[in-house]
Amino acid sequence: MIKPTFHIAGDQAFILRFGQEIHPEVHKHVISYYHAILAMDLKGVTLILPTYCEITIHYDPLVINHNTLLKHLKAIDLKNLDDTDSVAKLIHIPVLYGGLNGPDLEIVARQNKLSTTEVINKHTEPKYLVYMLGFTPGFVYLGGLNKQISTPRKAIPRPLIKEGSVGIAGSQTGIYPIDSPGGWQIIGETPFKLFDVNRQPEVLINAGDYIQFNAINESTFNSIKTEVDSGNYNIEVETILLSHE
Repeated sequence: MIKPTFHIAGDQAFILRFGQEIHPEVHKHVISYYHAILAMDLKGVTLILPTYCEITIHYDPLVINHNTLLKHLKAIDLKNLDDTDSVAKLIHIPVLYGGLNGPDLEIVARQNKLSTTEVINKHTEPKYLVYMLGFTPGFVYLGGLNKQISTPRKAIPRPLIKEGSVGIAGSQTGIYPIDSPGGWQIIGETPFKLFDVNRQPEVLINAGDYIQFNAINESTFNSIKTEVDSGNYNIEVETILLSHE
């Protein structure tokens, strides 16, 4: 287990830093520690945010003071966090690639000297680790993109990218959960809602989960969208085994 370093972030937050490397093995330690903190259910802790290689913990100093919280965090038994295999969720995300739903698919293909079919195949093959959520509610930052389809983000961002758009920016891929500006190369669209204020929980994907994209046709896209809009769509989720090295 990587031992974190503790850093004060103002009078109401700590940052636990697990080095500076963005790597799946580092992130396993982040998630293990994150779940250990959750399990403690500390009164006064208001928010716990895991990221690539850090955890930020926000707290109410009127409920729990700095020294008490730090004592609890340092008391976590690091030896037990990675002793056994663990499981993770693998969420299958349906995507309609190309056309009006993926206007930059041709750009990604041309940039990498591939056919659009090859781009789609290489994009749907990996199981992507969800490193963190951010930018907008439910926006997933994924690791594991095939380097053969890595493409720089646009020099001039679009003022509006619609909800559900799947994009590539450099060596990352992600999904826009709400309408927003953005500079990622848009290669497809999912009818699934990553963020929905009328659903509990509003966000169904969390750091430490995995995503795999599944290519669908327009008919299937429209059918799923109808189910999503009526609240009757159940996303496909399976459990996968992870071994801590």
